[in-house]
Amino acid sequence: MENKDIIVYGAYGYTGELIVRKCQELGIKPLLSGRNEGKLKPIAYKYGFPYQVADLKAGDLDKLLAGAKVVIHAAGPFIHTSKPMVEACIRNKVHYTDITGEIAVFSQARKYDEQAKEAGVMVLPGTGFDVVPSDCLAAHLKSRMENADDLVLAFYGTGRASRGTSLTVVESLGYGCTIRQNGKLKQVPDAYDVKRFDFGPKNMTAVTIPWGDVYTAFYSTGIPNIKVYMGLPKKAIDGMKWGKWFGWLMRTEFVKNKARAKITAGQAGPTDEQRAKAATYLVGTVTDKSGKSLTSTLETQEGYTLTAMTSVHIAQQILQGNFKAGWQTPSLVYGKDLICEVSGSQFEDTE
Repeated sequence: MENKDIIVYGAYGYTGELIVRKCQELGIKPLLSGRNEGKLKPIAYKYGFPYQVADLKAGDLDKLLAGAKVVIHAAGPFIHTSKPMVEACIRNKVHYTDITGEIAVFSQARKYDEQAKEAGVMVLPGTGFDVVPSDCLAAHLKSRMENADDLVLAFYGTGRASRGTSLTVVESLGYGCTIRQNGKLKQVPDAYDVKRFDFGPKNMTAVTIPWGDVYTAFYSTGIPNIKVYMGLPKKAIDGMKWGKWFGWLMRTEFVKNKARAKITAGQAGPTDEQRAKAATYLVGTVTDKSGKSLTSTLETQEGYTLTAMTSVHIAQQILQGNFKAGWQTPSLVYGKDLICEVSGSQFEDTE
């Protein structure tokens, strides 16, 4: 029988392979899986790991997960792939983790909280760059201001997006943005708010985006008002504003298929050299009802590099028995200093 301590599902995707490489570096031998044997087999042979083909169907997944302990689910877009994997993990009493940043996926996964608790397993979406560093930053800010009423998170990365990330973005085209207001999720137009942030090496304009923390940070901190911004060039932000008037067009399959074709024809993701030269900068601010504010910043690795580090680290923690049954966020289980332990980063605080 193959060792199924860790299963990497979607192992042949760009980020999936980085996770596989990180396992190899750490002397971990995962079982690799995915739907396409033609793509899966070469990755398994390349790294010398066993593999098992499995479609996202109950029968296939039950065979895959039999005797397994934890899954790192890396096959997106997660809004289409996470539900059958979560259900299979609970059914087979296997811990579920993934690397999503999609609000809808966090929300969907949380519906399985009670079932996961009954099964004694953890359902922990967002164990990569989405949302480990930002979730830890949110928890850190909450520790500095217990009565915080408003949370603003912003990030800027010097790297580029992978094919998988870009395809996930295509799925959300034309659907606007999401913020949290008075504890409730609120749909707002694309480019709802634009403001400047000091990211350290660069002061630049950022725009609201529907990032996972809009969902998760509420449960991590209890703060009722949350917005997340991403630093982008002015040209990109101007393009997003078209969504206010042409969202209906951006939602059509015609437009999305055009975008998908262009992305699929492009480079899978940044090269090792590009990732090594890149970094990510995060800024967070909490404000109480009196108007008092506190700010903290965090500098960490390039997003895909960090995703491989954090997702594998968390899987190792689970194998050691360090987990909480039910739906969780990274900081709820491992504390606000998780990002510091994994990446060597440190929070910088200002008034």
